[in-house]
Amino acid sequence: MKSLRLKSLPLIMSLILFACAPNVIPPIDNDDELDEELPEVPSPIEYIFTDPVETNRANTNFLPAFEGQTRVQGVITSTPYTSTILTNQLNEPWGIDVLPSGELVITEKTGQLRILKLDGSLSEPIRGFPSLNTTGQGGLLDVAVSPNFIEDRMLVFTLSLRTQNGSLSAVMKAQLSSDLSSLSNMTIIHQATPSFSSNAHFGSRVVFDHNGALLISTGDRQSLQTRGNAQTLNNGHGKIIRITLDGDPAPNNPFIDQGGYARYIYAYGLRNTQGLAIHPQTQELWGSDMGPRGGDELNRILSSKNYGWPFITYGTEYNGTLINQGKTQNDGMEQPVYYWDPAVAPSGMIFYHSDVIKEWENNIFIATLRGNHIIRLVLKGNTVLAEERLLSSEGQRFRDLAMGLQGEIYAITDEGRLYKISKLNNFKVGKKMSFQLFNFLCFFTNISYT
Repeated sequence: MKSLRLKSLPLIMSLILFACAPNVIPPIDNDDELDEELPEVPSPIEYIFTDPVETNRANTNFLPAFEGQTRVQGVITSTPYTSTILTNQLNEPWGIDVLPSGELVITEKTGQLRILKLDGSLSEPIRGFPSLNTTGQGGLLDVAVSPNFIEDRMLVFTLSLRTQNGSLSAVMKAQLSSDLSSLSNMTIIHQATPSFSSNAHFGSRVVFDHNGALLISTGDRQSLQTRGNAQTLNNGHGKIIRITLDGDPAPNNPFIDQGGYARYIYAYGLRNTQGLAIHPQTQELWGSDMGPRGGDELNRILSSKNYGWPFITYGTEYNGTLINQGKTQNDGMEQPVYYWDPAVAPSGMIFYHSDVIKEWENNIFIATLRGNHIIRLVLKGNTVLAEERLLSSEGQRFRDLAMGLQGEIYAITDEGRLYKISKLNNFKVGKKMSFQLFNFLCFFTNISYT
């Protein structure tokens, strides 16, 4: 029997929707005198909602501060898509970004930069980075492509820099050669002082804002000795810092008049933010922060705001002990937009800024390490409307994500894989039905509409 082509899929889905959703009544048009010359109004996206995707028991009995702050309804992508492994030869990849010409730049934690070329081949490792602490969570971490890359060839890196007193999070810039084979003019432009002997919680995600300034996350260094530093402005632990490409405090930083390290700080009170992304419509910074045992957070990060760690949290110590007597709210401290319990260990994140898959437009996608999936969050304003979990069958620790030039998503995993997630064109219903469509049909009993 011949397969049905993609162009027939909307009709099939419409028939299924009509048959399976008797309570959904199509609108009746009684306006017989409607002017046929009026332009068509775009139809709103119809999301397919399900029960919440998180079904495991929470670690705590904490109550959310507002409705929709955790365990919202699920959602299923209705557009057929596919995921492809482009390579499995990466060595502990940590950060990924896309060049204007389409090549992918990928950091490897052990101290190399790799380029995935347009022909699909992986470059030889580019080395020569300064004294790295690659122990534990340290190493060569994130990479961001300059918005003026065509003119300046500049890449910005974050790394854990080895020092006499331990290590610290640092920011470095360098220029990529035109043949993509080497880096030059490597310059450390910022150090998140003080150094500490821990090998964990470096934060270290970096993005450019719409003014060309750098926004960089730093961690609390995972020690009771340094945890409280997240609440003070004289150090670089547990912060979002904002600097120029030359390493100077960015103009209009909120604490620039206080002098000292405070000049670099944009926001504070964070534990270990490994995801940062700029909202494509509002240009605001959003971030994903790793909580302790539970209490992973999605934050809308605003200038001068205090995000509470370690005074307030929706998690506990790893042994179950309450942190600050279990306090989850405090005046003058920001609430997360959303939180997870149990933990998913959120890492790199993006906003989907393309209309290739229209239902994904302006959605948040977050790589997770413990969850072994990619989270999709549908937003309504500044609140989370629904959550989906993608590629959970792959069994990978997803570390970072990047948006491609044609509406595709790239994902790297700790195990060394690079995935491409893209709209499935020329779709045929046959033996190889897409996993996404399979999910769509499996969850039909829990469907709802908006």
